[in-house]
Amino acid sequence: MPVVSIIIPCFNEQSTIGLLLGAVYTQTYPRADMEVVIADGLSSDNTRAEILAFEQGHPDLCLRVVDNHKRIIPAALNRAIEASRGKYIVRLDAHCIPQPDYVERCVAALEAGAGTMVGGVWDIRPGGAGWISRSIAVVASHPLGAGDAHYRISSQAGRVDTVPFGAYPRSLVEQVGPYDETLLTNEDYEFNTRIRQKGGVVWLDPAIRSVYFARSSLSGLARQYWRYGFWKMRMLRRYPGSLRWRQAVPALFVLSLVVLGLGSVFPPIGAVVRLVLAGELIVYFSVLVLAGLQAAVRRRDPLLAVGVPLGIATLHLSWGSGFLWSLLLSLFQ
Repeated sequence: MPVVSIIIPCFNEQSTIGLLLGAVYTQTYPRADMEVVIADGLSSDNTRAEILAFEQGHPDLCLRVVDNHKRIIPAALNRAIEASRGKYIVRLDAHCIPQPDYVERCVAALEAGAGTMVGGVWDIRPGGAGWISRSIAVVASHPLGAGDAHYRISSQAGRVDTVPFGAYPRSLVEQVGPYDETLLTNEDYEFNTRIRQKGGVVWLDPAIRSVYFARSSLSGLARQYWRYGFWKMRMLRRYPGSLRWRQAVPALFVLSLVVLGLGSVFPPIGAVVRLVLAGELIVYFSVLVLAGLQAAVRRRDPLLAVGVPLGIATLHLSWGSGFLWSLLLSLFQ
């Protein structure tokens, strides 16, 4: 069997790193043909101790830790790849739990030539206790939140623009280059964009599955999606053709709120603009309320009727604001 290198970026993940390593240890792929390389951003909690304890208790799994001095994800991935030796690379995350056949299915898809890069779908779970966490998990896989992101909503195999935790031949890095360390996020999407530009295929197989834990608070969700929007704009400066409608809509919505809000204070047109703004907000929040009620009924969880609209609005406003702020800054650079 070909050797597989599982690479994991990590920073202060003491509560989840053991769960991930346990899931890797129980993979159906031969353990002797797997290695795990963790690129740790000099964690200040007990992450290193957790890794060491796991390594000592499972000596039959090859496990190494390398330092990621830059403390950013693309640098972590590059350092891990440099320290690895496998024919195939499987990128995982400290916040996920791959299904037992994850590695086996990834390798099988690559060996069958399904794609240059292959990946699967997320089973999104709450990242904490409480109704807000449950709501955010629903939002993360809801069409109004995820748009057409196939790895969150798809049940059919096929070509896609990106996959979150991809598997690919080591030789691919030599062809398209390493992860871009000038991006603090969107590194997977940017890497997959280069693959597609070189004529490669990014393939999603719904049989390849992992559990992903969503953010546990609205503030955490806001920070996450503001960051996504900000760095998506930076990526678009190089790859303008990679923009998808699901990414443009939140920015256009926030821009419309800003423009209409400013226009509403000018006397000649203020009254009309205020009516347009009110109409837009009524339609928007009506759609969110319906989405919340639908989720509450479907999942028999009444609090989702409140939490889902809050989560979707947080996601849209954060992503759109981050995108527009990044665009504004780029005009002066």
